[in-house]
Amino acid sequence: MDRKKFLRNGLFGLGAIIALPTAISSCSKDNDNESSDDTGNNSGGDCSVSPTETKGPFPILTPAQYVRASIIGDRTGVALLMTLTIEDQSNGCTPLANVFVDVWQCDKDGLYSQYNTQTSANYLRGRQTTDQNGKVSFISIFPGWYPGRAPHIHVEIVTPEGRSLLITQIAFPVSTYTSVYATDGYNGAPDTSNTQDSIFSNSLSGNMADSVTGNNTDGYTLLKKITVA
Repeated sequence: MDRKKFLRNGLFGLGAIIALPTAISSCSKDNDNESSDDTGNNSGGDCSVSPTETKGPFPILTPAQYVRASIIGDRTGVALLMTLTIEDQSNGCTPLANVFVDVWQCDKDGLYSQYNTQTSANYLRGRQTTDQNGKVSFISIFPGWYPGRAPHIHVEIVTPEGRSLLITQIAFPVSTYTSVYATDGYNGAPDTSNTQDSIFSNSLSGNMADSVTGNNTDGYTLLKKITVA
């Protein structure tokens, strides 16, 4: 599947997504405007447990109500296709299959659904189940920012029985978010950088996306390995 067509389609409410991890794997070879770590190292072959972070604006409604690959809803912004690979440190960092991965993020204006003025909305939240390779994929938009925080995405790993294995956050390379936030519709440079962020201050290398590739026209592909204990 062509990455550019996939991302564009996603912005118009893409429904069922078939063989998505394979599509993303091939997309990762596309190195236009690739960024990995201007202010944090990607994890590479590291088997360290990913940083534990605050839940933040966690969904009020049961995440199971939002089982979906496209989480865009009615929001607009630069397309973002993300694949997360979940590994189990206690089992030699092998892929962790059949666990739930919940993601949630703010929109381009820094607003979360289900909070403050957005209590009746449920955009940019979703759940997927990892495949046998420990992978899930979501199509979204590049998040905006709000005062006091660097750009980020929230992630929680949950067992089928409902036990939380890890709550973490994903950070973005400065060069990438600087480029995105210069486009129409976003609110310019954030007031807090990765290194100034209170959440990322002692864990940035573990939070940083492993790779972010793409451009503002066709969208971006994010890859991130997350390791649970």
